[in-house]
Amino acid sequence: MTGRWTAADMPELHGRVAVVTGANSGIGLEATRALAAKGAHVILAVRSAERGQAAVRSIQDTAPNAAVEVVPLDLGSLESVRRFAEVVLQRFPTLDLLINNAGVMGVPFGRTADGFELQFGTNHLGHFALTGWLLPALLRSENARVVTVSSAAHLNARLDFGNLQGERGYRRWRAYGQSKLANLMFAFELQRRLAAAGAASISVACHPGWAATNLATKAVGDRKRVGRWLQGVFNLGAQSAAMGALPTLYAATAPGVPGGAYIGPAGFGGMRGYPGPARVSERARNTADAARLWEVSEQLTGVRYAWSTQMT
Repeated sequence: MTGRWTAADMPELHGRVAVVTGANSGIGLEATRALAAKGAHVILAVRSAERGQAAVRSIQDTAPNAAVEVVPLDLGSLESVRRFAEVVLQRFPTLDLLINNAGVMGVPFGRTADGFELQFGTNHLGHFALTGWLLPALLRSENARVVTVSSAAHLNARLDFGNLQGERGYRRWRAYGQSKLANLMFAFELQRRLAAAGAASISVACHPGWAATNLATKAVGDRKRVGRWLQGVFNLGAQSAAMGALPTLYAATAPGVPGGAYIGPAGFGGMRGYPGPARVSERARNTADAARLWEVSEQLTGVRYAWSTQMT
């Protein structure tokens, strides 16, 4: 049990370099703010440079010396992911923390720039490729962590290997649950492979519970009035984004977190409260399916993980 752990309990992070995807709003912004306040150099990996710079200004309004910068990243484009990784690797040969946070939720059917179903392609495949391309820098760190943000939506989800791209019928919430199950299975499989390679780096997963973010608005696309109404209803019982970010921050920084841990709110139904161990579905623990997902992800993205510090 973690007790009432908060961002104030985070260790000092001076000299540490972190990448946070989706860092311009919601959970990502609050996590970035907290990491920077503890001295980390944080790269905001965001699709919109304009919104990223607005987030930087927001952070520096309260912490003028915060070391934060924007590097554009569109997880729906493997070319963008590759370019982002090249920029980061050129400037930072060692990376201490990667938080795979960005995502889309419950959106109408669409495809990424590479033709993948939008939620599976963005939430899982984009982060799979990003982690793989940044892996050499992570392995150079003495104790790097990869933190992948899943969701309680994984509990009722399953992987349909015959329909990962939604071509044989698409239901937006089923596709979302599948993508978040893939996130969790990826985190667990990454930990198994890091351990097998004898790496000091670890992989940890988390979920924010019921937190007030703007995902509900995005889920209804262009119907802005409906989106605002839905967002208001959704947020009525939600905890703040800052509270929702605590599982991410705990997974990323708390001493003694083991590889393969899954952290979430430990209060009301596992959806509110301070961080603690989170409930995991049996499907998420299926090692055969996780290995198969890994192989499929390699085939779709063309990314093969190099378990050494040498660039390939």
